[in-house]
This record gives sequence, C-alpha cells and structure tokens, in this order.
Amino acid sequence: MAGGAQPLLCGIELGGTKCVCLLGTPEGEIRTQVSVPTGRDPDDTLRRIEGILRGWSVAHGAFAAIGVASFGPLELRRGSANYGRIGATPKEGWTDVDVAGFFNRRFEGRLGLTTDVIGAALAEARWGAARGLTDFAYVTVGTGVGVGLIAAGRPVAGWHHPELGHVRVQRLPGDSWPGACPFHGDCVEGLASGPAIEARSGAAAGTLPADSPVWDLVAHALAQLAHTLVLATAPQRILIGGGVVSAQPHLLARIREGLRLSLNGYLRIEEVAGGLDGYVVLPGLGVRAGPLGALAVAADAYAAAPGPTPPESA
Repeated sequence: MAGGAQPLLCGIELGGTKCVCLLGTPEGEIRTQVSVPTGRDPDDTLRRIEGILRGWSVAHGAFAAIGVASFGPLELRRGSANYGRIGATPKEGWTDVDVAGFFNRRFEGRLGLTTDVIGAALAEARWGAARGLTDFAYVTVGTGVGVGLIAAGRPVAGWHHPELGHVRVQRLPGDSWPGACPFHGDCVEGLASGPAIEARSGAAAGTLPADSPVWDLVAHALAQLAHTLVLATAPQRILIGGGVVSAQPHLLARIREGLRLSLNGYLRIEEVAGGLDGYVVLPGLGVRAGPLGALAVAADAYAAAPGPTPPESA
C-alpha cells in the first residue's frame, strides 16, 4: 500500500469483544494500531478511545477524517433524531449509546459512521477479495453474526441496515436446542455465533476440535444463511470471516457443501465464479477486514465532504 505524504485518517472499529483504533491513510496504510476491550461501561470504553485519539493528534497532527464502524443495530438515517445511536443490542450496557454524538462533540472535522460489517465489506471492496465487484456480501461470524451487503457498489439500506444474522433458518432434523439469541433464540446468530457455540458445547469456539459434532450444526446454519443471500440478493461473491471462521477454517468447505445441497441445482453458481470454491470464500484481508473497514469509512468521509485541505502526514 502506498506511502508518501497522505492525509491522516483515524479508524475505530467498535466490536463486541474489543475496539480497534487505527491511524492510517486513504491508501490503507496503517501507521499505528491500538486495541482496548469493549467493556460493559460504554462511557469508560469510549473515553479510553478518546484518550488514544488525543494522544495521536498531539503526536501526529489533526485527522482529516474519523471513521467509526460499530456493532449494531445502529441508526444510520441522518434525518433521524437517533442517528448514530446503538439500538437493542445483546451487548450488555450498550443499548441507546450515542456513538456519533460522542465523537462529534469531542473532535472537529469529518465523521463517517456505519456498522462493523458494512465497514468490513467496504474495505474488502477497496483492498481485498471483493475488488472489482459491484454486488457481494460480507458475513462475519464472531461475537455475533452480521452481514454487510453491497449492491450496485453501495451498501444496502432501507429504513434500517440489513440484520441477516437474525434470520430464522431451517434446522437440521433432530436439533431442538433453543438457541442463544436473547431476542430470537434459534436465529443464525443464536446458533452459530461464538457465544452460541460456547453455550451449546461448553467450550470456546476456538478450542473445539475440528471433528466436534457442533460444527455440522454451525455449518448448516451458515449454509442456510448463504442460501438466503443467494436467493434474495444474488451476490457475485460471499465472503465469510470473523473470529469463529478464522479459528476453524474447515468450516468454509462445510458451508459450501451445505449451500450446494440446499440449492439442489436450482441456480448455476459455477457460471458466476467458476464454482462454489470461488463463490464462498474467506475475506482477502483476513482478520484485518474489520479494523480496515473503519479506515475505509474514514476514507469515504474524507473524499465525500467539502472543506479546506487537511494537514498531511509527514
């Protein structure tokens, strides 16, 4: 990624487990990176992030833009009185937190805001496995299950951003476990997220062996999600990442096979991507997709907003 004199951007990925702060450039160059835990006290977490940003601004100069990519649900309608607030999230203590207001009140300049999965999708379009695509889906499987949808080169949004991690899916015969989602029980997130896997198996997802029977159940739920994506939005590619999949890469082949069986020859995906191996893939940016998503949001905010020429980095 290109170096040289570039405007300084700050990206903040607010995740369910940790928050990643990046200082970088519109070309995707990361100058420095710091992580803090996402605690139950949002004020404490956000003030720790504020301290990091203020330290960077003293050491490196003012930011051309700040990009925030946050877990949701998140109000993204700029005309709404609740713009930038987190909705009814399973993350304890964070419902109704005014994310946009916190940063707008403390930092001057351009602020970009979107969900963490949409941000990751934007990063994959700029620098990763979705370059050159106009229609694709980015799925993250970690603390939750989220989907960032891009159609005609833009994030999909109606009165709210899509929440496809909470769709209910066909269960495997004999699987009657109620699920772990506090809102919907056995939605995809309630069956396949990290907390759901731990609640069902009694062990953290990253520690389970590849031959654990729980993976058949997880892969089935995620294949059903992929089935829904294919039939609803016909993406050119589906990227599946997040902490669970990065720790258990064998899941990808299981998801592909589950999708093949579920579609049952109805659509010819091989004509789109040369087969399922090129259609359902890992993110090109790996675990960096989320943090770089926040930087991509900052880059978009910098490019879109008018104003005086910002300071450049050395």
